[in-house]
Amino acid sequence: MTIAEIGRSLRSRELSCLELIQDTLNRVETRDDFKAFITVTREQALAEAAERDREFAEGCDRGPLHGIPIAYKDLFCTAGVRTTAGSLLYRNFIPTSDAAVVTALREAGAISVGKTNLHELAFGITSANPHFGAVVNPQNVTCIPGGSSGGSAAAVAAGLLPMCLGTDTGGSVRIPASYCGVVGFKPTYGTVPSDGVLPLAWSLDHVGPIGSCVDDCALAMHVMNGLDTMARGNGFANTVKDLRFGLPKNFFFERVDREVSDAVHRASDRIEQAGGVVTEVAIPDLNEANTLARVVQGVEVAALYSEETQPHRFGADVWALIQQGRMFAGHEYVNAQRLRTLFRREFDALWNTVDFLITPTTPITAPPVGQSTVQIGNDTEDTRLATTRLVRSLNFIGEPALSLPCGKHSNGMPIGLQLIAKPFADGELLAAAREVERILA
Repeated sequence: MTIAEIGRSLRSRELSCLELIQDTLNRVETRDDFKAFITVTREQALAEAAERDREFAEGCDRGPLHGIPIAYKDLFCTAGVRTTAGSLLYRNFIPTSDAAVVTALREAGAISVGKTNLHELAFGITSANPHFGAVVNPQNVTCIPGGSSGGSAAAVAAGLLPMCLGTDTGGSVRIPASYCGVVGFKPTYGTVPSDGVLPLAWSLDHVGPIGSCVDDCALAMHVMNGLDTMARGNGFANTVKDLRFGLPKNFFFERVDREVSDAVHRASDRIEQAGGVVTEVAIPDLNEANTLARVVQGVEVAALYSEETQPHRFGADVWALIQQGRMFAGHEYVNAQRLRTLFRREFDALWNTVDFLITPTTPITAPPVGQSTVQIGNDTEDTRLATTRLVRSLNFIGEPALSLPCGKHSNGMPIGLQLIAKPFADGELLAAAREVERILA
């Protein structure tokens, strides 16, 4: 069920918060065959549920998230509850305070049932965690869920929770949303506080929700940064009519699985039929932006773990990436940051002609577990590079972007459509995405 559907059941007294949380915990503990969780906080969640019921009985309603079960990617500090980052480095780390967004969501009435699994240190796309177990895709357990927020996406896709929080440094909210067939939103850089969230790369990290629908993500964003895309008179469109959508002529449809490309184009056609104005547009060279983003990420991660000298404390893939980051020179990092400003300016010019871009989220559907390369047409590509190719640059320039399902591949796996907007147009993007979701339903 969606957050709104659960909320109606709670307010009609068909269901109490305690019954809801007991049922949620039972499902997590008996049906999590996907390794979506690292830690389950049963006693704390039940105590909070009883308190939310008491508040309802006394006429206190904290809002749409009152009594709603959620979970946090295990990067978010939670007072008194271990925060592992999926790593041996933090396996015994118990924070004394909450991350800012954890505090905000709790005050809004949301009830955390635990911490979700992830790619170690949030540095990878498989969520095959060597220390806490490999997350698998609820749509097909022989496939990866994407990463690094794989546990959060798996929990939502499996129907265990309506919404979880994740982080996105090179696509880590949108990739698992695409691969698992749910909705994932990366806001404009800096608009959601990352205080109390263990970092990966400071200038690329974003906090974002993964939900069962666009409205679930919008409700989380309302709490985390005040966006209210559902209130009447908020100025956001409740139709796609006359909204300007750009369909990129270059980059985003290059080296993309034919069925993925066709699904996104069909979605574009339906948006146009509903009154949206769809035009082809040329975009800046995002191949170069991806290269620069990998430099920035590599250097910032290497700086974060500059004193680590013991490979056995890391998974082999993560240690190799940290070592790669150490090989970049200082001038390469500085030049990447300088060119970052130029890319932002080029995109600023693009937003004078369109309101949103329509693209695939990933060029492929979720690949099988353990597959290091993927075949796209006649091209063979590294799985990690292919998976991040259409999303990484948006962390580099900071634009808001959202992934939502737009159909299924003949292999049975979901296909993700990505909508991108100009900086700080997060509300407009969520409102448009809600209408696109309705059109594609």
